[in-house]
This record gives sequence, C-alpha cells and structure tokens, in this order.
Amino acid sequence: MRLRLPTERPAEPPTGYKIAHPVLSQDGTRAGFTGVSLGGALPYAVLDDASCVYGRRHRPPARLCDCGFHCVHDRGDAEALLCTAEHRAAVLLEVSVLGAYIRFERGFRYARQRVRTVTAGPCACGATPVALADTGWGRPGWRALAAYCPLCVRGRTSLSLASFARLAGYGLRVVARGSDPADGGPAGPDGLGVPELVAEAALLQARLDWFQSQLARLGDHGAGGGDNGPPPPPKG
Repeated sequence: MRLRLPTERPAEPPTGYKIAHPVLSQDGTRAGFTGVSLGGALPYAVLDDASCVYGRRHRPPARLCDCGFHCVHDRGDAEALLCTAEHRAAVLLEVSVLGAYIRFERGFRYARQRVRTVTAGPCACGATPVALADTGWGRPGWRALAAYCPLCVRGRTSLSLASFARLAGYGLRVVARGSDPADGGPAGPDGLGVPELVAEAALLQARLDWFQSQLARLGDHGAGGGDNGPPPPPKG
C-alpha cells in the first residue's frame, strides 16, 4: 500500500525563486515573462495560471505530467542558473506559489503564481542597468527584453525598470541587482523612490543624447550634400 503525503495548508503562500526573460507585447501594451526551459514558448503575466505545455486537458500540476509553473526554494539555487552562458540575460523572479502545488526536495511545481519582485542586471557591459530593452529575439507577438545601462540602451525599444513594473501591474517591483528592494527611500506620488527616479532620469538623458547625435549626423550630411550657391565668376 502506497502512503500519501499529508496535505499542506500554509497560512501564507510559499515563496519561491526562478529565472525568466522579461517580454513586451508587440503593441507595447502588455508586459510579462517567458521561461528558460519547458514552458518557454508560453509567455505569462505577473499573475497567471499554468497550462499544460503538451496540450492535455488536465489541470496542472498533474502528478503524471511535467506541467505547471516551476520554482526552487532557495534564492541561491536560482541565482546559480544565471551563471550559464545561455541564461546571462535572464532576470531573477521572486514568486508567490498559489493554488495547488507539489513539493519536491528543491522546489515546487504548481498551478498559479504571482511574481512579486524582479531583479535585473547587470548590463552586458557590466554597468548598472536602468532599462529593459529589446534583445533582438522573441516569441510570436512578444519581444524579449534584457537589462541595459544608459549607454547601451540608446536607440533600442526600451522601458525603464519602473515603467516595466507599472505596465506589468499587480504591484510588481523591478530592481537592479545589488540594490535592496526595501530600501527605495521615500516614494513619490507615483510610488517611485529615489533609485527609480534616478534610473528614469538616466534613461531619459541617454535617449536625449542619442537623438542629439542622430540630429547632428543628419545636419552633417545636409551640410555636405546641399546647394552652396552658384560658383564664383571667373577672374580676368
């Protein structure tokens, strides 16, 4: 006779950690995430329900299937995945495990989740990121984003960290790696603390610098190829 494990009834939803790629919808109206392994073809929102990646009609997490959201118990285990070359551009998610779940030694497989905090960066150049910008790849209808600093973000489709959080909704917090999510200082009328406002200002300055450089290039081309008037009359 096979014994069943006791049913868990936690007072609060368990917390887990995972990595994912932030994504922006083609029309720029929605923000979410796409996984790095089994469910990578199915982008999900901050608050979302899992579905079976194999198209079966059972409700995740089914015991005889691999479907459902996945996360690990320990933050360090999730951060270790970011060391691999294929996952360097991913972000770290702190999630609440909601609905039915199956507990394993190192993590959960579960039916519903809410992403609470996103930790992004650093930029590929090593600098502190201020934005999530288009990486050049994506899923049908979705652009994959990665963390960029003010210098590297110029000219790319991008959102500041705070703007991505507002677009994603449900009180999501997006921070740069190395900063404390709870140490944001006094919040402004839009809920932005000092780090978020500094990042917004840096991103706006980077965009302004890029536009000025483009205008300067256009001005140089115009000056070199325009009509400088009739040639002077011949002497003598």
